[in-house]
Amino acid sequence: MTTPRRSTPSPSSAPRPAPWIRTRLRAAPLGTVLAAALAFVSVLLAAALPRAQDRGADQALRAFLHRSGPIATSLLATAPPLDAAQGPAGLDETLKGLLARTGGDFDIVRDEVVYGSRTVKRQPLVEPELTSPSGIPPGMSLLYVRQAEAHVKLVEGHWPADTPAPSGDAASGAAPPPLQIALSRSAAETIGARLGSVLKTATVSGGAPSAEVVGLFTAVDETEDFWTELGCFNRACEHYTGEKLSWDADAFVGAGSLGRLDSWGRTAEDFWRLPVDVDRLRADRLDATSAHIASYLAGPIAAALPVETRRELLRSSSRLPELFEEARARRQAAAPLAAIGPLGVAGVAFVVLCLAGALTADRREAELRLLLARGGSRSGIVGRLLGEGAVTVLPAAAVATSLAVLLLPTPRLAPSLLAAAAVTLLTLLAFPVRAAILLTPPRPVARWRRPVAELLVVITTGAAVLEVRRRGVAPAGADLDPLLVAAPLLLALCGALLLARLQPVVTGWLARAAARRSGLVGFLGLALAARGAGAPVRGRSGPSVLPLIALLLAITSGGFGAAVLQSADSARLGVARLSVGGDASIAAYGRSPLPDGLVKAAGELPGVRTSVPLWIDHDSTVLGTAQGPTQVTVIVAEAAAYAELSRALGCGSFDPALLAAGGGSAGAPVPALFSSGLARQAAPGTYTLRPGSGGELRTRAAGVIDCTPARPAAGAATVVLPAGPATAALVRGADHPNRWFALGSPDGARLRALLGSALPKPSALAPGSVPRGPSTEEVHPVRTSAEALAELSADPLQRSAQHLFWASVAGAAGFALLAVLLRLTRTLPERAALLARLRTMGLRRRQGVQLILAETLPQTLAATAGGALVAAAAVALLGPAMDLSTLVGASVPTGVRLTAGPVLTQALGLAALVAAAVLVEAATSGRRQITTELRAGDQS
Repeated sequence: MTTPRRSTPSPSSAPRPAPWIRTRLRAAPLGTVLAAALAFVSVLLAAALPRAQDRGADQALRAFLHRSGPIATSLLATAPPLDAAQGPAGLDETLKGLLARTGGDFDIVRDEVVYGSRTVKRQPLVEPELTSPSGIPPGMSLLYVRQAEAHVKLVEGHWPADTPAPSGDAASGAAPPPLQIALSRSAAETIGARLGSVLKTATVSGGAPSAEVVGLFTAVDETEDFWTELGCFNRACEHYTGEKLSWDADAFVGAGSLGRLDSWGRTAEDFWRLPVDVDRLRADRLDATSAHIASYLAGPIAAALPVETRRELLRSSSRLPELFEEARARRQAAAPLAAIGPLGVAGVAFVVLCLAGALTADRREAELRLLLARGGSRSGIVGRLLGEGAVTVLPAAAVATSLAVLLLPTPRLAPSLLAAAAVTLLTLLAFPVRAAILLTPPRPVARWRRPVAELLVVITTGAAVLEVRRRGVAPAGADLDPLLVAAPLLLALCGALLLARLQPVVTGWLARAAARRSGLVGFLGLALAARGAGAPVRGRSGPSVLPLIALLLAITSGGFGAAVLQSADSARLGVARLSVGGDASIAAYGRSPLPDGLVKAAGELPGVRTSVPLWIDHDSTVLGTAQGPTQVTVIVAEAAAYAELSRALGCGSFDPALLAAGGGSAGAPVPALFSSGLARQAAPGTYTLRPGSGGELRTRAAGVIDCTPARPAAGAATVVLPAGPATAALVRGADHPNRWFALGSPDGARLRALLGSALPKPSALAPGSVPRGPSTEEVHPVRTSAEALAELSADPLQRSAQHLFWASVAGAAGFALLAVLLRLTRTLPERAALLARLRTMGLRRRQGVQLILAETLPQTLAATAGGALVAAAAVALLGPAMDLSTLVGASVPTGVRLTAGPVLTQALGLAALVAAAVLVEAATSGRRQITTELRAGDQS
């Protein structure tokens, strides 16, 4: 019998060890998913933040330039005409040369370029049949504008000819033919011209030029940028010489009259208005754009353009450099608030990532030490941990970065990629670095390290606070200083370090106090809290201080920023109310009174709490002051209502009784309130007041006011008189108010509707009269504080900073909550084992939840109180150095007010969120772990 031969197994068929990374990821799938989620959220925020800042800065820049108007954002080039025979081709060639030097940092909206030739001065029209309201003839200037026909609609006649008209015989002395012009129908009706009218000017050298109206037109769109500052085309303009009224009306000529424009106004000039494409400007390229435009206006490009266009006297001008400087100053002023929120969430996220790495390393410490004991090297173990983390972190980071780029499109990519790479590296290295520290052979711990590190933090914080108090958070003309902006966070870090020193002592004292009571839950929970706050973990300081730092950073940054925003909102509302004079106002044109019955009807509207009618005159004079006759503004108002208005607006309060003697005996001086500047010139005594409307009265200074709602301008010389028979008898018109102010919440639309019903209808005008002059809204402007507040709040720079801050506050709160949950997760096994043993001794389920809360909430409550105190300290220390003018939209005094509302809202809100999360975690995860511990050993 033959014994079968055994085959020797080949090396290829030998069992291969399982891959390390796959094995580890499969062993802890939930931890892998949570690590990927943490990396995804962190990298997404890091990549999105620079892009959101860029988008906000670009939108703010473009909105600011759009509000400045098309003229301010255009380049204007002017030059004398080439020669008398110049045509449109010469203008076109020069335009090509001007456009050739644009592009790159800024572009021109070519479809909106306006260019042509114009007379420099308006000439008076001497035709006697034209309208001359005060005996002054109308004035007219002539323009040739390329493609002007595309912006108008002819209603009569034809457009001026593009071919030159045959000139007269110079030898025979025949006059040249009239220039052909097109005039708007509205302007023609106003000055009394019609189709076929020949308009003549005064005689100049070479003859008396004339113009024939060959066409009447209306504008297709009067609001189009084409008409901006082009002249008085769509309607005649009022022109006052002293108090004498005359009309100005401008007209278009055709290309055939280009060579004769200088005969009309003695001189003519060619012009090119090049509107810059504001929608393509970028805030991060503002310096390069400003340099390019400066070169175009007065630099190498400006020197080359006259040669290239063959126009030696070509000159360019623009307001864009000034606007760019203002936009840069606005961005620098708003940068601190825009950076406080992101710095806060970055600090909290950094703490959370370090905490996650530390807790993961502590959880796997036994495994790592076993690998080291079985021959593994530290570098090899750390390398495997890096590979394990790369498989989890890098795909999540790539997806997060791509998502941020897609959701927030912006030209700049580098800042987003750098921020994402930094956070990815931190997320990837947090666990391996902590593991390398754990595997390092123990060394004697130097007790001086922690005090020295804390001392360095305190010194850095003190230096930052002193610099902020000395220079301000955003020094004028300087870029963002990270140290100054990080001052609130440094204060929070100092508070956290101090609280970490105090909390174990205080919690231990409370635990000893609870030990003297009959209950067990309170003592045991506080004892566990005291041990977790200050006890070392396996010979090393535990990471329990990190959740405390995260909570304080979140509360301090949120509370400080919320206080800044509330101060800005409060100041904005004050500016709006002061600019209106209350919560609503109606004014009359000049000294004319408000319509009869309007004041009474307006005071009865819903929402009107206080109605204040008054009479105001800006042309009054006070005699007898130290500087002689002084021009003042006189305000006649009911004393009690006006005192309430002044007090509500924060414009200075006064006792209405000071003006109570207004209706005294005949000849007695009328008591008055003098503004502070006027009071310094007026010694105690009696003065003579001469209102501009006529009359005279004797008055005496009964009190001094800092400002007045009817004339809030700083340093304005004002005199407030009480309304009454004595004042009305001596001041002409004072018994008919020409201003109305109100407090409350009146509706602007209702006020305008009421005003429209109170004004006389057009049919009530005198027969044959033509309603000219200002519109109804200009004659009786209606303003409300709500509308003024909406205008101030419409700045995208403010909205961008606010939205970014609140988004950062939400992110910081989420990360702070995650820090607390991570700490709970780390201590969950030990806590579950303890509760399981206590359950076998009769501990009820509700008491188990109470024990978890008693262990966890002391740190949360300490962080809440500490964060609120640190935020209040930050406002008190740093608030006086913050300039809120850019956030308000108007010039306001520097400083942030310390109020309890925003600080407590942030602190208590985060504390409630953390307490709710702890309660949920204690009622769910803890129950499952306790059940698992109680069933240990049931299965064999």
